[in-house]
Amino acid sequence: MRTSVLFCRCVGGYAGALLLLLWATTGYTQTGGIQGKVVDESQAPLAGASVHIAELNRQAGTNEQGLYTFTDVPDGTYVVTVSFIGYEQAEQTVTVSGSVQTIDFELVPSGENLDEVVVIGYGTTRKRDLTGSVASVQAKDFNKGVIAAPDQLIQGRTAGVMVINNTGQPGGSTTVRIRGNSSIRASNNPLFVVDGIPLSGTSARPGGRGGYGSDGGNPLSYLNPNDIASMDILKDASATAIYGSRGANGVVIITTKRGRSGTPTLNVVASTGFSNLLKKPEVLSASQFRQALQAYGLEGDSTDFGGDEYAFDAITRAAMTQNYSIDISGGNEDGRYRISAGYLDQNGIIETSRFKKYTANVSSNFRFLESKRLGLDINILAAQTDENIAPIDVGVGFTGNVISQALQWNPTLPLRGSNGELTFQSSDLRNPLTTLAAYKDNSKVNTILASFAPSFKITEELEYKLMYSLTHQAGRRTGRFIAGMINPNDINNGGAFIGNDTETNHQLTHTLSFNKEIAMDLNLNAVVGYEYLSYDTRWNSVSGTGFSDLGDIDYFDYLRYSIANNRDINSFRSPTNELQSYFARIAFNYRDRYLLTGTIRRDGSTKFGENNKYANFPSVAFAWNLSNEDFLQGNTHISNLKLRLGWGQTGNQEFPSGASKDRYIFEPQSIVQANFGNPDLRWESSSTINAGVDFGFFQNRLSGSVDYFRKTTTDALFEQTLAQPAPRGRIWVNLDGEIINEGVELALMGNIIQQENWNWNLGVNATYLENKVSGLLGYYETAQLRGQGFSGVLGQRMVSGQPLNVWYLARFEGIDPTTGTSRYQGLDGTAGTDVDPALNKFYLGSPNPKYLLGISTDVSYKRLTATINMHGAFGHYLFNNTMATVLGVNNLSNRNIGHVFFDPQAVESTSNSASPSNRYLEKGDFMKMSNLTLSYNVGNIGSAIRNLNVSLTGQNLFILTGYNGFDPEVNTDGASEDIPSLGIEYIPYPPARTFLLGINFSL
Repeated sequence: MRTSVLFCRCVGGYAGALLLLLWATTGYTQTGGIQGKVVDESQAPLAGASVHIAELNRQAGTNEQGLYTFTDVPDGTYVVTVSFIGYEQAEQTVTVSGSVQTIDFELVPSGENLDEVVVIGYGTTRKRDLTGSVASVQAKDFNKGVIAAPDQLIQGRTAGVMVINNTGQPGGSTTVRIRGNSSIRASNNPLFVVDGIPLSGTSARPGGRGGYGSDGGNPLSYLNPNDIASMDILKDASATAIYGSRGANGVVIITTKRGRSGTPTLNVVASTGFSNLLKKPEVLSASQFRQALQAYGLEGDSTDFGGDEYAFDAITRAAMTQNYSIDISGGNEDGRYRISAGYLDQNGIIETSRFKKYTANVSSNFRFLESKRLGLDINILAAQTDENIAPIDVGVGFTGNVISQALQWNPTLPLRGSNGELTFQSSDLRNPLTTLAAYKDNSKVNTILASFAPSFKITEELEYKLMYSLTHQAGRRTGRFIAGMINPNDINNGGAFIGNDTETNHQLTHTLSFNKEIAMDLNLNAVVGYEYLSYDTRWNSVSGTGFSDLGDIDYFDYLRYSIANNRDINSFRSPTNELQSYFARIAFNYRDRYLLTGTIRRDGSTKFGENNKYANFPSVAFAWNLSNEDFLQGNTHISNLKLRLGWGQTGNQEFPSGASKDRYIFEPQSIVQANFGNPDLRWESSSTINAGVDFGFFQNRLSGSVDYFRKTTTDALFEQTLAQPAPRGRIWVNLDGEIINEGVELALMGNIIQQENWNWNLGVNATYLENKVSGLLGYYETAQLRGQGFSGVLGQRMVSGQPLNVWYLARFEGIDPTTGTSRYQGLDGTAGTDVDPALNKFYLGSPNPKYLLGISTDVSYKRLTATINMHGAFGHYLFNNTMATVLGVNNLSNRNIGHVFFDPQAVESTSNSASPSNRYLEKGDFMKMSNLTLSYNVGNIGSAIRNLNVSLTGQNLFILTGYNGFDPEVNTDGASEDIPSLGIEYIPYPPARTFLLGINFSL
């Protein structure tokens, strides 16, 4: 008012000021406000609850005290609705007449909140309106512990989704499969979408070279799990067809946290702890080793050095971890913001390995104009990951990597001499501590993920949105090798390399969405859009050898001083990779009973031949909400019952750019054609039918779903070598035949106890999956088995009548007691030592799990809560390549052996060579305690600290399995000609068990 009076004095004196004051006062008395508090059944405030006034199209969120406020509310009667994930929606009617009305809400827990919003791609919908197979995992249900990448958050949390940690390396790669494998050569990984940005699925982290770490790392490791609000998994084609050519393997939509209206709030999350070795193959102790030497007559000064050493303890450690995350959020109805920062420092359990991550995120949402119809969303994510990578290369030869060197180390030989110097035995029998010292391998990747999305509500029912995003990654990797440490006679052959990768991706998306009740009880929700994506990848590397051993010097900083003839320079730029798409989705809802959804996407890709650049991907799905029918109204037992039926087609274009075109490579003094174009190359496509039922009983105290699916993949993309006498080179083709995935999924959630002080929830998800190939001409092989005597051996086939990656190995029939050598079964049914295992092979089982199981439960008493998550896989076979070629009895006398081969009666001869057979094929069944968390909600401390929570988490506490290797949850890369393998374990980075103490609070 003071400002108004001064203004009026300038333009007309006190009379004008008086008139203006009277007008302002009158205006003030004609508007009021609505405020209140939202709490749960125990009167604890619910932060982040959504409060909505439909008549005004206004929405607010509750702050950390559970408070909400609407100001400048015109006089009238309104319905205020409050919703919060996991609770029943509540509403009250309020009349505003020139004053502020206070309306408080107490929300009641719900077994399944059917009004929960689910992200389905280019839009959202209520869970009750879903027609496809979609699973939603909220932040409160994520796995706990040291989580380097978001795919680990949902491991074991939902039916039909398998997440395998390929390695125990911090930030290491994972294998993610939704409803199994369906492609022979193209990628089987799902599409990950972050806040509407479809990711490439690749990383700018450069690869290693011989002897350096070979794991490719996780391309999602730059994301901070504390920034993620929810992950929605689209599983069937009726749900994924909106993503067309990239939806064949399912879609995982990651939604990050956003700012909430209210006063600024600072949230702090911190944890620290340590990790140690979870499980390792059993090798002989020093005393057992001496018994073995004696049994075989090999004892002597050159085999028994009098010590007692366990080398694996020397290369592993209790590794410390610390993780911190803070965020600030606030704003009002016109503008909200959230700013966050995170820091993860995870030491690996193998000495010298380490993973560090720095993240920052800024997101904001603005509404402009008096009508608030103009909106603008801005999101910027920046991250840097730094790695010290242990020398664990699965492609090494007889000398092995640091894991095999430790397992094989003679337990009677000390690793260090009397003066502390590292023991040198020979260049072939490497001291694992020497290997750790000789190699230095560092990687750094910087990532920016930014999006700019203006929108405008043309009418209350029609909204246009434009989204532009940029994803840029730059990676650098440096490595050096001091040869003289490994072999004193090789001091002038040190090596080093530098690798640089960059990836830049652009996205431009236009959408027009419509949502209106177009007739009595008939609602139409539709979206149409256009999208353009481009991907650009480049890399270069330089390496050199011939460095003298001058101590701990980073040779990669002095590559010009390597021997000129030993330098290697490489560079690459990917061919044009662009995707142009048109898409539409229309959904009808009649009386909340009959739901119909249709989707169509037309994709055009530069990857395909001129005759097949474009393809259409349609889907249709129907759902019937029986629980809304008159004959079930008022039923006290059935809270929800819905039938779903859907069909759709999706595509797969995850193969190299430029594959359909003539391509050439530079060779010394010449240019050679390496790839021959195929203008008729078609899209690999998958058709899926899905039938499901969603149910809820006893006020949704028991809820869940059952789904049956059958997915058929045709026109598999494959790279073939041209048959002679054609010119030397390769060509991409579409294979005849089908890959069929068929199965059943079950998800159950029960609220077993719901009392004032006690609460117990139990969730179970289970999947049965059958995979097979039919109509494929001939066979294709993959799965490189490594180690002494296994060079060039492939252990899996793609062949009709069998599952993908079926094991194709010799059948082991035991040890002949007279000769001590292996007996194998011949194709004619006979068995003996004279049967050649290389020429007599059989199909011996699948590496694809037939059953997946996840169990989660939480029990709370007052402020104390215990949360347990377990996951497992069953019905598959793994090849223990470590046991086959690293720990066999033929290691004696100078190397250690596996405990399973220890036989004091010395039945097996030390000259018995290992062969690829089912002797080393083991059942991969396991059940793992993923994480267990005990947390105590201290509550508020004074007027500053709010919602203080203290927790203790154990991650990978134990595993129930009969497998003899490191961990049945493993997948060492054995791809051949880029045909993926599955189910091999070969001297990997071992798994870790972790204990964390955590604290989080708000200010």
